[in-house]
Amino acid sequence: MNKEEQILMGVRDLYNKMVWLNKDKMEDSLKGYTSSEVHCIEYIEKNVDSNVTKLAESFFMTRGAISKLTKKLIEKGLIESYQKSDNKKEIYFRLTEQGKVIYKIHEDLHKEFQERDKVVFEQITEEQFDSMLSFVEKYSSHLDAEIKKQGKDIKSE
Repeated sequence: MNKEEQILMGVRDLYNKMVWLNKDKMEDSLKGYTSSEVHCIEYIEKNVDSNVTKLAESFFMTRGAISKLTKKLIEKGLIESYQKSDNKKEIYFRLTEQGKVIYKIHEDLHKEFQERDKVVFEQITEEQFDSMLSFVEKYSSHLDAEIKKQGKDIKSE
């Protein structure tokens, strides 16, 4: 196995271990909510004037799928829609008080997991961080270009 394959396998392995390790605690703390719902709540809280288009772009999902997801979140009382007085065409989303509770639980879990894993990151030098961040940015840009080349603009599906 060459270094390229080792990196790709390593990233996949890391991701799978993180998911497995965090899964039970996430599911117990956020019972009744899917991962997509929780991450949609997180995005809406962190991004002002979130709408279907912005959510679809962020999650690499179709606008139709996001419409279904936001409708569910509205029915569960976690988000509400609103319009701006200067733009009656566009519909935006914000969290309700109940949605903010779910957001806080999710954020606290992430902080807990980050604290658990801090021991590894404390051993990483600034140069190593910069190198890893550079790799992630380059690879992400490459994948964006490949998606565009295939004519599969995720944003418009």
